[in-house]
Amino acid sequence: MGTETEPYVRLASLRELHHAVARLNTARSMADTLQTIVDGVVEAVDFELAAVNLVRPDGDLLVAAVAGDADVETSLAGRTGSRESWERRLEMGERWGDLCFIPYTESWVLEDDVPTWTGTGPAPRYPDEWHPMDRLYAPMATSDGELLAVLSVDRPRNGRRPGPWIREALQLYASQAAIAISNARLRGNMQRALHRLEREQQALRASEESFRQAFEYAPSGMAIAEVGGDEHGLLLRVNDALCRLLGRPMTVLRRCSFADLVHPEDTGVLLRTSAEGGRAELRLTRRDGTYVWVSLRNSVVADTTDGPRFLLTHVEDIEERKRHELQLKHRASHDSLTGLPNSAELRQRLGSRICEQPESEPQSRRVTDAFAGLGTPAPPPFDHHEHLTAPDTPGGDEKGLAVLFCDLDGFKSINDRHGHGYGDAALQEVARRLLRAVRDDDTVARLGGDEFVVLADGLGNAEASDLAVRLRQAIIPPMRVENRVLRVGASFGIGWAACGMTTEQILESADQRMYIEKRSRPHHRRRAG
Repeated sequence: MGTETEPYVRLASLRELHHAVARLNTARSMADTLQTIVDGVVEAVDFELAAVNLVRPDGDLLVAAVAGDADVETSLAGRTGSRESWERRLEMGERWGDLCFIPYTESWVLEDDVPTWTGTGPAPRYPDEWHPMDRLYAPMATSDGELLAVLSVDRPRNGRRPGPWIREALQLYASQAAIAISNARLRGNMQRALHRLEREQQALRASEESFRQAFEYAPSGMAIAEVGGDEHGLLLRVNDALCRLLGRPMTVLRRCSFADLVHPEDTGVLLRTSAEGGRAELRLTRRDGTYVWVSLRNSVVADTTDGPRFLLTHVEDIEERKRHELQLKHRASHDSLTGLPNSAELRQRLGSRICEQPESEPQSRRVTDAFAGLGTPAPPPFDHHEHLTAPDTPGGDEKGLAVLFCDLDGFKSINDRHGHGYGDAALQEVARRLLRAVRDDDTVARLGGDEFVVLADGLGNAEASDLAVRLRQAIIPPMRVENRVLRVGASFGIGWAACGMTTEQILESADQRMYIEKRSRPHHRRRAG
């Protein structure tokens, strides 16, 4: 370019500057942009050497691009200077508009870590001659003042300090270079964001495919159900394993909800599990009307803004385990020989019907007396428990829970004469006859040995006596075991369950009355085998 003493600016120089600025917009990466900037300085702004010091994320400045001299590039490229040192340099020297010029007369104080190339040459012969230790910087910043980089130039082609035209051109070029750096940084951020988004989408697609395969080919049942809205609980998607487990086609299941399939007794369990997630064990109906025990593991998949969206349910067949558990529970509570409830189960059922209220002071009277002095109506006594009393208790309804204690007469002789195998067969037949003679909601239990107990609720004294007669009449007919005819008799004692008594007291009362009844009958009237 010409100097400021020229009467006009050459059109070729303006064209070179315009082309240099235009090339800034063609770079596709930050590295290309920075190299284009320094190349443009050398080609169009009349300096033989240029370097871009780029601000790094940590604040220090890195020599990211150098143009004009291979030796200088080798010496400076990749080196860093601290932000503090750069700020100190940009605050000293002469201000040429936005440019910062530090003459060689002041550069002797620049003992810092800023990467610098120091040339050699004679001392200036005239005042405006460029000295090898002169420094000229063009800061490049965003529109809001954020420093992006510093453009450092050296070696003017005419050997003189730049005049107004060169300064203006360098300043203009630096402002356009700052825009190019901002655009390059924006493109880089956008490209990184797009790459990250693409990776996330690829990972999402891979995750969705993995979920689809895991869902469809899982060995146990899987289902996705709607949560909330008018179609709450509707099955949106099911896998083949669930269809096989329930014996229903996929098209049918997708019109159902688990509420349509659950056993009526397990509806409450299902509702709590669906609303809260977690685990539950319940029964689902098959196509043939039978039920299968399953374990449901629910996960509520939620949206951060709209709330729960759907329910992911894992359905595991636990029929065998449940059957084994029920068998173990039955064995623990039932007699292995007769299948009747055993002594522990009898005591549990009897104990669940009574409380510790003493007969001599009813709870209702004690509660009423306690509230009488307060002038406050007493609350209903034990509204959660129906107290049991004997039929002849004053103020009662003449009904009660009868406890019939049964002891077989002549059973020992069967074991002695025919062996325990025949005795076991006789006990099994007695159990069957007792079950046939009672109501469905009565309890027949084997207390042990040849002793049985019957619990029958809602009976009066006469009805309990009639029941004892019927039971005795059911037991005494001869029974045939293999090729032998066996006979046993039975003695019954009737006790009554009442609150304030223990189970042992109730059973002992019935046992004592059984012995009274047994001794009251002549020996020859007792049936024997």
